[in-house]
Amino acid sequence: MNLIQKLRSALGEDRATRMELDYLNEAVSIVDLESRQRQIDRGRFRKRAFTL
Repeated sequence: MNLIQKLRSALGEDRATRMELDYLNEAVSIVDLESRQRQIDRGRFRKRAFTL
């Protein structure tokens, strides 16, 4: 893996984490927060590869 690919992958993970935290911080109630946590757990901000 070359340097550019390593930097892209590192920045991508940081960006996804930041987006998740921003999304959670916008929750207006505990019910909303729990719902948002479930959405994140299901992969709302992170692209997952399809595996069999």
